[in-house]
Amino acid sequence: MKGLLHGIDVSNWQGTVNWAGHAERGVSFAFAKATEGGDWTDKWFGRNWNGMRESWIVCGAYHFARPKGDPYEQARHFLGAIRSAGGLRRGDLIALDLETNDGLRAERVARYARRWCRYVERHTGVRPFIYTFHTFAQDGHCGGLSEYPLWIASPATPRGRPDVPRPWRDWTIHQYDHRPIDRNVFHGSRKELTRLGFRPR
Repeated sequence: MKGLLHGIDVSNWQGTVNWAGHAERGVSFAFAKATEGGDWTDKWFGRNWNGMRESWIVCGAYHFARPKGDPYEQARHFLGAIRSAGGLRRGDLIALDLETNDGLRAERVARYARRWCRYVERHTGVRPFIYTFHTFAQDGHCGGLSEYPLWIASPATPRGRPDVPRPWRDWTIHQYDHRPIDRNVFHGSRKELTRLGFRPR
């Protein structure tokens, strides 16, 4: 049986993050919030992106989806924030945080997500992770996204044994705890994880 690789995820709520300390305690990968909607950028993102890299942690960036907005505008804004922070390097990861419907019907939310993901994949070659939680996915907000790796928020289940919602059949990253920081596991090696990330063309 493969081992579990340990990771965390952060946003502006954490303020200054001691990346070297996390690396010493066995954190191998991390995601930092980059953007939300079409015009908001996390002021800590650049510092987090470079802090992860300097500490030899596999770098991930995520966009908090606002499905009421234009998916292409939001994707461009997200990729611009990554460029401003130093850009993508081999093995870097990308994720879409899909957890609010902005009052829209489920199929509208899923369509937004598919368009955002296709745009990002076309412009980076990276297939984004979809971060979501069980009831949100089960309610149909993730329709047509099964080709993208699932990052499931499931703190009520044992570490590495989350419930997997439709349309997925398996999970890739499990967020199993929120206290005092969001903690995640990946079922596999660092090499297997970075294979899901950026590949220079």
